[in-house]
Amino acid sequence: NACKLFFLFLLSIPCLCSSQPSPPPLRFSAFLDDSNMVFMRWDHDEEEMMTFELQVRTVGWVAFGFSPHGELPGSDIVIGGVFPNGSIYFSDWHAVDEENLKEDNSQDYQLLSLTEDETFTTLRFKRYFQTCDPNDLDITGDTARLISAFGTDDTVQFSKGQRFLKSLFLMRVISPTELNDPKIFFTYDLKLNDFPIPVDETTYACTFIPLPIVKQKHHIYKFEPIITTHQNRSMVHHILVYACGNGSVLPTGISDCYGADPDFALCSQVVVGWAVGGGSYQFPNEAAISIGTPMDPQYIRLEIHYSNFDLIPGLIDNSGIRFYCTPELRPYDMGVLQTGVFTFPVHFIPPGADAYKSYGLCKSSQFNEVNVTLVSILKNYHMAQRDYSEEAVRMENGEQVRIICEDNKYDFALQETRDLKEVITIKVGDEILVECNFQTLDRTEITFGGPSTLNEMCLAFLFYYPRNNISSCMGYPDIQQIAHTLGQEASDAMEGMIAMNYVEWNNETIKTAEKAAKEADQIVMIKTIDELQKNESGIIRDIMIPESGLCHDISGRLGVRGPQVTANLRGAAAVISQALSTAEILPLPLLLLTQLSFTWLLTSSQCRI
Repeated sequence: NACKLFFLFLLSIPCLCSSQPSPPPLRFSAFLDDSNMVFMRWDHDEEEMMTFELQVRTVGWVAFGFSPHGELPGSDIVIGGVFPNGSIYFSDWHAVDEENLKEDNSQDYQLLSLTEDETFTTLRFKRYFQTCDPNDLDITGDTARLISAFGTDDTVQFSKGQRFLKSLFLMRVISPTELNDPKIFFTYDLKLNDFPIPVDETTYACTFIPLPIVKQKHHIYKFEPIITTHQNRSMVHHILVYACGNGSVLPTGISDCYGADPDFALCSQVVVGWAVGGGSYQFPNEAAISIGTPMDPQYIRLEIHYSNFDLIPGLIDNSGIRFYCTPELRPYDMGVLQTGVFTFPVHFIPPGADAYKSYGLCKSSQFNEVNVTLVSILKNYHMAQRDYSEEAVRMENGEQVRIICEDNKYDFALQETRDLKEVITIKVGDEILVECNFQTLDRTEITFGGPSTLNEMCLAFLFYYPRNNISSCMGYPDIQQIAHTLGQEASDAMEGMIAMNYVEWNNETIKTAEKAAKEADQIVMIKTIDELQKNESGIIRDIMIPESGLCHDISGRLGVRGPQVTANLRGAAAVISQALSTAEILPLPLLLLTQLSFTWLLTSSQCRI
């Protein structure tokens, strides 16, 4: 009778779970490891909240978090899983060092769901971009270093689990589902065929290829890399496609882009670009690249930069770019503007610099009278670019209007085309300033601007519409002024560059050189698609970095991080071993839920007896 009464009592409890709405779909996704064991979906909203969903091929513990620079110490980590009895654990931690984790005093990750089946453990949770906990890393527009890990059971031990690191840009704007795919399209490949990669650290291979012949105007609405992998990795650092005119004036075959034959460096109007770490890119719905009209290119120059650091012989390559073409036209024709520091011959970075800024100025005074709209950007740097600072800024009448983009956590291995958070209009007369921050602590010689991976670049390719006749707009400082400021004699630019080798580089001379390069007269080189060039002059203005916004706790309350709050939280946290006890991870409400579950099981078993 008691069992019947208990059963009737259970029937009288209303069901609260069946009417729960399904969670909204998350727009973005990526695998966080090469073996496709950790799959992440994510999205963000106007409330500065980021939602994550991890599906991990394990029935043990799962960890996910943010690393400051790619290492474990200082990382912001959340850990969760499902016990064999069905109860769940989930908590917010941070790594003190390689051996110790601390549970955060402030729990700023909110669990939305946590399930496990025979194959996968799936966690869905959210947190604000900037929390009020000093042990949480901010989610920003920078490249994020994501740490993920898992184990085979529910004893959390990072040293025995599998751990992965991946750089990812989280603040994506447009998802693939928001882009219009045409009903009619065809693909066209621009690539090298069976090219033997030289046994050199750096090779720039160029060839000229005709574009497809179409009877009417078409748009290239998407492009993607075709990469040949060698020994499980790619030798290709970047691929650029330049627009050319009549093929009768172009050389044939494949040769060094910047070698003895200057004809292989013809054509400077960038059409599309890809760099290491990037994937396919589809233009926004309002614009695409035009082909098939008298104003459009007939040929392209395909430039592939190879980095064969290990000097591996016998490598054959078939890499290139695939175009997606359609007769279904967009409202505007897309153009590409190359901005930044003019690479050669006066760009240099001193050795032993913890931070050294270079500036490239573009003045749009020579643009036609039509304002242009920026929609995306591709940045291209080499190995000395530090994960510290990079900005592209729009100036109007000498005043900073806004930062076009910035990345304080640059990763050489992730150079992808990124949509801007909002479209930006560049008016005639505006200035675009590109700032790059380099680090050369591991170098004893000057790093010069140049094509080699061991040289350096500071370039930003801006995708815009409507297309105009300007192909590049880059700047560089008067090198003679810099040489004189550093106490060196120089009668021309070449002597100025040579004089840099005679400077005794230390912290003082590095800062003097940086200041001199910023304050020197700036030469702005503007080149049209017809290879006509005109120089302007200008000055480098200070870039104003806006202050970060208010922080949030998980309840939504606003706050400000202060040094006293930071000290109190750190003092209150208790150090625990890296071999964490799962019972300690289980938050108190879940422990109570587990106890209630055991009570119910005990009661039901007594009823069956």
